[in-house]
Amino acid sequence: QVQLVESGGGLVQAGGSLRLSCAASGRTFSVYYMGWFRQAPGKEREFVTATRWSGGDTYYADSVKGRFTISRDNAKITVYLQMNSLKPEDTAVYYCAAGGRHSVYTRDFGYWGQGTQVTVSS
Repeated sequence: QVQLVESGGGLVQAGGSLRLSCAASGRTFSVYYMGWFRQAPGKEREFVTATRWSGGDTYYADSVKGRFTISRDNAKITVYLQMNSLKPEDTAVYYCAAGGRHSVYTRDFGYWGQGTQVTVSS
C-alpha cells in the first residue's frame, strides 16, 4: 500500500498563489507517476497534472498550463503543486494520486490522498 497525505489548501483571492504538497509513504517503489486531480462541486474528478518519479515526463491539463507547476523531491518522496494566477474556476478539492503509468484517467491511479480544499474568491 501507498499512503498519500496532502497539505496546503486554503482560501485565496483571484490572481493569487497557493502551493500544495503531497507526501508519500509505504510501498512507493510500486508507483511510477504522481499527479494531481481536482473535483469541483457537482462535477467529475478531472486531471490536472502528473509527473514521473524518475523524471522526463511531466504533463498538464490545458486549463492549467502556464499557471500550475508540478515538482518533486525524490529524497522526501513528496510532490508539490505550485498554483499561480488562480481563477475562481480553479475552486475544487484537490487530490494527490499515485499510479503506474502515464495517464490522465482516474482509473489508472490506484492510490489517492484525502483531498485538500482550494477556494478562489473573485
